[in-house]
Amino acid sequence: MVAFCKQVTEHKVFKRFIIAVIVLAGIHVGVETYKDYADRHRALLDTLDGLILGIFTLEIVLKMIACGNRPLRFFRNPWNLFDFFIVTACLSEPLLPSDAAFLPALRLVRILRVLRIVTVVPDLRLIVGALLRSIPSMFYVCLLLGLLFYIYGTVAVFLYSENDPVHFKNLQTSMLSLFRVATLEDWTDIMYINMYGSDNYGYDGIDVHRTSAASPLGAALFFSSFVFIGTMVVLNLVIGVIMNSMDEMKAELQAEQDARRRTHSDAEKDLQEIHQQLDDIKKTLASLGRRIR
Repeated sequence: MVAFCKQVTEHKVFKRFIIAVIVLAGIHVGVETYKDYADRHRALLDTLDGLILGIFTLEIVLKMIACGNRPLRFFRNPWNLFDFFIVTACLSEPLLPSDAAFLPALRLVRILRVLRIVTVVPDLRLIVGALLRSIPSMFYVCLLLGLLFYIYGTVAVFLYSENDPVHFKNLQTSMLSLFRVATLEDWTDIMYINMYGSDNYGYDGIDVHRTSAASPLGAALFFSSFVFIGTMVVLNLVIGVIMNSMDEMKAELQAEQDARRRTHSDAEKDLQEIHQQLDDIKKTLASLGRRIR
């Protein structure tokens, strides 16, 4: 039974079937957003939801049986824990009273079933694993980016709060405006307001108390340097950290695959040696039998 369940859960056809069911679950969640259509076909959608949940439950049961006498090994894999959490939350929904305060939030767990495709597609697992691995290094990159926003935001308040109070009235507004600049969303408009003065650009029809002051060279250098450092340098560090983590993940996966191949190869060699020894024993016994006769 254990060997059968392990063979089933590791078979390519079974994995592709699970991927198809996950895609179907995603379509089901999308259809639920069209309330009028969903209400007209409620019986069909509920039946489909029960079928999807039953397949996911059966998958977990098969995987736990495949672990043999140690079913708790199933929970050592974080992806299995994620799958178990989603299925358990969906199974517990009908058991709760209809007026439970957290029931609407629990129903939103259905959306997470779409994320199960990450657990069955190795390449997606590689990407997500690389992102999770890069979090410690990403923290320092984000810290550097935060310092950059803080320094530039403070300077912008001192330089441009009188001319452009909409974008640089205080520190928090200034940092939010710089975030817009870093995303390159119409950042030139903010630069032009401070290059040409708020009376000449950007404040048409806006009744805000301000003192217009043009800074053609200073504003151009300020915003251009921020875009260069914040967008083209620091944000590219984020990409570099992720790519480095992805290379590390690929190396680890390759090492695991090589170790499995070596283990499998060693097992085959040991099996061949055992067969050879058995053949030698048979030949020896046959020779002894002829001599006794």
